[in-house]
Amino acid sequence: MTAHSYGIVWNPSKIDEDTLRAAVADHLGDDVRWWATSEEDPGGGMAEDAVADGCATVIAVGGDGTVRAVAEALAGTDAALGIVPQGTGNLLARNLEVPLDDIPAALRRIAQGDERRIDLGWVRHGDEDERAFAVMVGFGVDAQMLVETDDDLKSRAGWLAYVEAMGRAMAGTEMTEVSVTIDDDEPQEVRGHTMLIGNCGMVQGGLRLLPDAKLDDGRLDLLLVSSEGALQWIDTVRSVVWENGIRRLLTGGESAVSTDSTHFHTAERVRVELARPQQFEIDGEEVGEVSVFEVRVQAGALRVL
Repeated sequence: MTAHSYGIVWNPSKIDEDTLRAAVADHLGDDVRWWATSEEDPGGGMAEDAVADGCATVIAVGGDGTVRAVAEALAGTDAALGIVPQGTGNLLARNLEVPLDDIPAALRRIAQGDERRIDLGWVRHGDEDERAFAVMVGFGVDAQMLVETDDDLKSRAGWLAYVEAMGRAMAGTEMTEVSVTIDDDEPQEVRGHTMLIGNCGMVQGGLRLLPDAKLDDGRLDLLLVSSEGALQWIDTVRSVVWENGIRRLLTGGESAVSTDSTHFHTAERVRVELARPQQFEIDGEEVGEVSVFEVRVQAGALRVL
């Protein structure tokens, strides 16, 4: 088997092929193999082929779905992940400070070869196979927002389409009873309408929904939101934007502050049972309703550039 420096796994719906090939030739040279994703496979099978073909670095060119699929295939291998973000959210790229909307800059970063190891999360729900996530999973407002988002508006307006959908998402989520088991603790019975479990916490606009989350600490962070009525929603916004956002930045606070409507935890493993099925998302991808899901962290699973 001949080893290759780079394998490119790219989403044809996100970028012009000629533009990408010209940039890759300028910054990475000729020792490159290419795989295009498909509707049936967002990149996992292509990344596996790249590893089998001896590619030292596999570069995901696309949105969060492509990055997630490639990261899952590379977990535990010797191949490194590079990212050229071309999606709407680009959440892992944001948390890694990969240049956005600048293909040459993203490729230069990869070519420099500055490596770090990060964790991956894994989630299993229903009868589905376990799936990796690089950013976060959850139910509630964020998952319902994906259901409510207009695809045509998303293609025209980008992440602003999610803002347009937020009001309908908030109206479409309801409080439910939740049984949460953290690591080896006894199950806790709580009520809430939104739960996020993440490996990193920054989303669009620099907002940190999980302010304690670190990509390489061997733990996952959990946020449960239980806002009911206008006053508690104000409390939630204050918690996210002020207590765990601006104020923390100004004062150098070291841990997330829970309030009456927002509760933060960290864990290596989490099991969640819901009294009623809820819409669920994995790294920004809607996967339907779930009643039970289990999440775990794989520490140091992935080399990234």
